[in-house]
This record gives sequence, C-alpha cells and structure tokens, in this order.
Amino acid sequence: MKITSTVLYFLLFTFIIAIPPLALQYTGNGNWLAAGFWTTFIFMAALTILLLIGMLSVKQKNQEYFTQAFLGATTFKILACLIFIFIFLAKNATDKHVFLADFVYIYLLNTAFEIYVLLRNLRHENSR
Repeated sequence: MKITSTVLYFLLFTFIIAIPPLALQYTGNGNWLAAGFWTTFIFMAALTILLLIGMLSVKQKNQEYFTQAFLGATTFKILACLIFIFIFLAKNATDKHVFLADFVYIYLLNTAFEIYVLLRNLRHENSR
C-alpha cells in the first residue's frame, strides 16, 4: 500500500469517525463529549498518521527494520497518549468518565485503522 493512498484513506476514516461526535454536538447531547474532545481527536489523528507514515516509509526503505519500527511506534503512541491524558486532565476540569469514554472511542478506532493498514500491507507482501 502506498503512503499517499494510506493518507487519503486515513483522511476519509477520520471524517467518518468524526460524524458521531458532531451529531452528538448538534443534537444537544454535547454533555456526552468531554470539554476538549476535539483537541483529543486532533492529537490522536495527528499521532496516528505520523506513525503510519513513519512505519510505511521504514517498510519501503528497509523491510528488515519494519518489526522494530512497528514496536517502537506502538510504544511511542502509548506513552504519548498517557502523557497527553495526564497533562490534559491536570489542565482541564472535565468529567473524567466522559473523557475516558471519548478517549477510548478515539484511541481504539485509530488503533484499529492502524492495524488494518499494517495487516493489509503485510497481506500484499505474503501474496507475492
């Protein structure tokens, strides 16, 4: 899978997962969204796309380092998310349960997309 097609698929995916929170916000159910939901959303989207581009470019340059790049990127993503959570909750007064639900929604969907792209990329490699 090419990097440009991955970026386009990710932009489409990001638009699709932004629809339910927008619907909640415009139907008057905004209390289901944490105060800084869109900050969290943009942070996770930017982090996911940067890691995907990095891993795919490592795979294109030298396939032997792909596994190390994947494990390093996954570790970096988890640590970056934990640091973000601690800083965000320390700076903003928000309902922690709503924030946790919103964060899990964003994190799991972005991680699922990341795994889908990587598995699809590996499947192409096995079929050759």
